[in-house]
Amino acid sequence: MIRVTPAIAIAEQELKEAFLRASGPGGQNVNKLETAVQLRFAAMASPNLPDAMKQRLVALAGRRMTQDGVLIITSERHRMREANREDARQKLIALLRKAALPPPPPRKATKPTFGSKVRRLEAKTRRGTVKRLRGGPNED
Repeated sequence: MIRVTPAIAIAEQELKEAFLRASGPGGQNVNKLETAVQLRFAAMASPNLPDAMKQRLVALAGRRMTQDGVLIITSERHRMREANREDARQKLIALLRKAALPPPPPRKATKPTFGSKVRRLEAKTRRGTVKRLRGGPNED
């Protein structure tokens, strides 16, 4: 079990890993070894995630979530397969922890104070005066 929060954990069997060739520099090994990791997690089918968390996860994942509700995380930062595998798992855990957080409370609309309105209007008047004095002499 992979512990996401104290109350939420996902089973190792829910994760599917595929290895592919990484792009970028790597010398001769880049064409021979499959070190990049593509981690797939069927988030919408997971019985361990609450429905509210699934909805937040869809919003957070963006293009990484497929139409079928499968979250795809790719890691090719490191040159070793095990390091990329661990990096992909850390990315998944970080995303799930962010989705587990409750949404922020809604913003309460407030009105500007009387003093702030007065300061804003005085600043506008000063700025207008500066611009008016910047002009040349009146030609009649």
